[in-house]
Amino acid sequence: MLSIVIKLEVLLWKPHHIRLTSTELGGLWANYIADSMFICVYKYYLAKVEDDEIKQIIEHALDLAQQHVQVVTKIFNEEGHAVPLGFTENDVHMDAPRLFSDEYFLSFTKHMTKGALVTYSTILPHAFRNDMREHFMSCISSTMELFNKTTNLLLSKGLEVRSPYIPYLQEVDMVEKQHFLAGWWGKQRPLTAIEITHLYSNIQTNHMGTALITGFGQVAKNDDIRDYFRRGKEIAKKQIQVFSKYLHDNDLPVPVTWDAEVQDITEPPFSDKLMLYMISMMTAAGMGNYGTALSASPRRDLSADYVRLQGEIGLYGEDGLNLQIKHAWMERPPHATDRDQLMK
Repeated sequence: MLSIVIKLEVLLWKPHHIRLTSTELGGLWANYIADSMFICVYKYYLAKVEDDEIKQIIEHALDLAQQHVQVVTKIFNEEGHAVPLGFTENDVHMDAPRLFSDEYFLSFTKHMTKGALVTYSTILPHAFRNDMREHFMSCISSTMELFNKTTNLLLSKGLEVRSPYIPYLQEVDMVEKQHFLAGWWGKQRPLTAIEITHLYSNIQTNHMGTALITGFGQVAKNDDIRDYFRRGKEIAKKQIQVFSKYLHDNDLPVPVTWDAEVQDITEPPFSDKLMLYMISMMTAAGMGNYGTALSASPRRDLSADYVRLQGEIGLYGEDGLNLQIKHAWMERPPHATDRDQLMK
């Protein structure tokens, strides 16, 4: 009799449904918004690209973005969570002339995969449901594949600029003086390999952003958005000068600009909403990059510059969010319940 009861309970038992955590919800939501934007961007790139090898990279990037949007849509529908609006066909104008060169399309993709890998790697350790961990691990794996293909193509075309070479250490040497941390007066120690890495990377990212925001500034329709892009261009140029001085002082090369890859057109390929969101996304990524660089830069003058410049782009980013709110372009992300409001 007992065995019959146990078998009946097994037949009637249903697995407990585990709700998505705030991290999982937030990660999926941001994943959808960003990839719905990239679908618009890469559809436009695909319509303009001429180089067959670069075209394959763009097709790959578009396919990944579409897959991610489909997966997140399915999860949100199953969970009874509203699917974000994100970006749609109304945010891209396929008939607009080419704004950037094929080479810029390729380098843009490399920089976007770098940012995506950081984002996915940040979310993954805080995901608990098995399907969530599998999704973000899949995102990392597929993005790594695209990153490698893009890097290989940039190298084969002579477009990838390697970070500077420095001498190999011939023996182990311990730091014995506090001067290792100094950086405001007198002779400074040479930059470490990690400090060079972050300086070089941040210059490259700012060059990429300068070209992007220059193109967007040419085609934006709203005056306040155009003014915002012009201001961003000046900030990026100034910060490039700050970082470049450190490399120059150490007799190290500085990455080249991408400004020449922007075409002289004024007809917008994207909506102001999409362009402003992309710049806001890159500004937020820049703040994260500076924070990482700060933690890895013991020289006081270098760390002080990272703090100062991070604050500058932080204020710029806040102004970008205010513009999104002003034009009713900002979707409210998943958020906690306002208990005080419910009790009124």
